[in-house]
Amino acid sequence: MNRGGDVFNAEIHHRRSIRLRNYDYSSAGAYFITICTFERECLFGEVTNGDVCLNRAGLCVGTIWNSLPERFPDVEVDAFVVMPNHIHGVIVINEKTQKVGAIHELPLRDDNTMRKSHRLARRTMTLPKVVGYLKMNSAKRINQWRDNPGVPVWQRNYYERIIRDDRELDGIRRYIADNPVRWEEDENHPRRINPPS
Repeated sequence: MNRGGDVFNAEIHHRRSIRLRNYDYSSAGAYFITICTFERECLFGEVTNGDVCLNRAGLCVGTIWNSLPERFPDVEVDAFVVMPNHIHGVIVINEKTQKVGAIHELPLRDDNTMRKSHRLARRTMTLPKVVGYLKMNSAKRINQWRDNPGVPVWQRNYYERIIRDDRELDGIRRYIADNPVRWEEDENHPRRINPPS
């Protein structure tokens, strides 16, 4: 792939997964996610006096976030903030309400078939599907407004943390709420990414 003159080199551009190996990201629970814009470009607005002033792109991301439960009935959205170049949010995956039918013994499979089915299962897990939907739909709309089809809006990956208890959830909610006030200290602030010479 060629982006901006860079030629893809598998040794340099190798991506290591930051997901937990063998963890089912469809499991019921709460997940803290952070998604950054491509090259941490400030696309969504600015922070003034501790308040985020969102532009059209930032409002679009918020709208799509709030619509996620309509698209994914087993999902709830919790605390959320759009910052100039990233978002933080809590996604809650509820227990599935599907009825179980008759259970039949499956034929034994070889290792290659099992590896392929594991890769397919990872692609269909709830959390990656929700994040993918958010990123794809917001990028499509933002690029239509910018008249820049195909230009990356988001980084390829995202960060997630499994929230283990109510105390941790309360701390993450506070962190999200305080994010605009702490923008100057944020590791994603442009001055921290590209310090002045």
